[in-house]
Amino acid sequence: MTKQIHLAAHFPGVNNTTVWSDPAAGSQIDFGSFRQLAETAERGTFDFFFLAEGLRLREVKGRIHDLDVVGRPESLTVLSALAAVTTHLGLAATVNSTFNEPYELAKRLATLDHVSHGRAAWNVVTSWDAFTGENFRRGGYLDKGDRYVRAQESLRIVRKLWDSWNGDELVLDQAAGAFAREGAGAFADDGPHFTLRGRFGLPPSPQGRPVIIQAGDSDEGREFAASSADVIFSRHGTFEAGQTFYKDVKARLAKYGRTDESLKIMPAVTVVVADTDADAIEKAAYIREQQVSGPTALVLAELLWGRDLSAYDPDGPLPAEDPVVGSSVTQGRVGYNDPFPVVSEWRAQAEAHGWSLRQTVINQQNRQTFVGSPTTVAEAVNRQVQENAADGFVLVPHLTPSGLDDFVDRVVPLLREYGVFRSEYGGSTLRDHLGLER
Repeated sequence: MTKQIHLAAHFPGVNNTTVWSDPAAGSQIDFGSFRQLAETAERGTFDFFFLAEGLRLREVKGRIHDLDVVGRPESLTVLSALAAVTTHLGLAATVNSTFNEPYELAKRLATLDHVSHGRAAWNVVTSWDAFTGENFRRGGYLDKGDRYVRAQESLRIVRKLWDSWNGDELVLDQAAGAFAREGAGAFADDGPHFTLRGRFGLPPSPQGRPVIIQAGDSDEGREFAASSADVIFSRHGTFEAGQTFYKDVKARLAKYGRTDESLKIMPAVTVVVADTDADAIEKAAYIREQQVSGPTALVLAELLWGRDLSAYDPDGPLPAEDPVVGSSVTQGRVGYNDPFPVVSEWRAQAEAHGWSLRQTVINQQNRQTFVGSPTTVAEAVNRQVQENAADGFVLVPHLTPSGLDDFVDRVVPLLREYGVFRSEYGGSTLRDHLGLER
């Protein structure tokens, strides 16, 4: 049976996937930028619009890096405003489970779900470093195992709160008044990280509870997604790697009593569309060069080597020194637990292709990208979904807010012609769009 493709739009913060210095790039703060990209996604009948979260500006040798200086507004605030100017588009927020309390999380996300009439989603993430923790009263950080325990416990409690009201327990009668049946809406939980009791302040939304998204790629992350998530972001964008990841995660669902349809796998990708394949390849090469400047290449290489590389020429060869494990040269970015195999791979690729340091970074940092004419891109997207490398994709534009225009205007019509993507929304909630049960 032909699978239907799921599509989402990501509004990225300024980083090495964007070209913030391009004259066509808009503000990362002004609401008009978020609104324009969201309206484009809704015109393309995308499932949802996704915002990431940054809890601290990243630093390089004590200085804020230019790709982080604009920062990111708070996601739920922006999405609540977008709920008023969109009608069907899902609204997905990244909110950190390490530095937020379950009741607060449940209330804020349920509020977005109500004001959007059932279109909210929560991307559950954890925090891994003490550097980020310094921005919070608790400080410090959790060990890798503990942060997943806390995340699982937090999600379990949040779901308990969302489900604490049954349909007939809350009576709203203008003549008789509003009342709740005795004991209705009560909750209690006592776990290793949280102990709480009370009554939740909101009834279920039209979709029952917000959609849960997860992005972990470790074994713990995959298991977390298989047990608890509705959508999982994947970094495995190439066809073969995507199929392997897809098969692994889907195989974990049965032991939790779930079906393949209950979890959507959606890699984050970039797309470059032009009139011909040759034009698109040339355009993509130009974009990659703009995304990774010389200073940016050095910063990303420092993350791998754990050394100050400011004296190196980014257009020269790779560093000859070995990497330093556990270095804090860059802070606020996820490092490498074992950088040696990665360094070996970079060196082999650089030698084989005659790449400079910057060229190596450019070629090693890219997400899977669909590059080509509208027909080439549409066929490639469809093939990956039909052959179980993905259920759909999260599109990450290199420009905001206009970066999705070519895809929506030139590729989406072809997907509709193939019969693999909707021409109009079939329901009103995000669960409807994703084919998930209420």
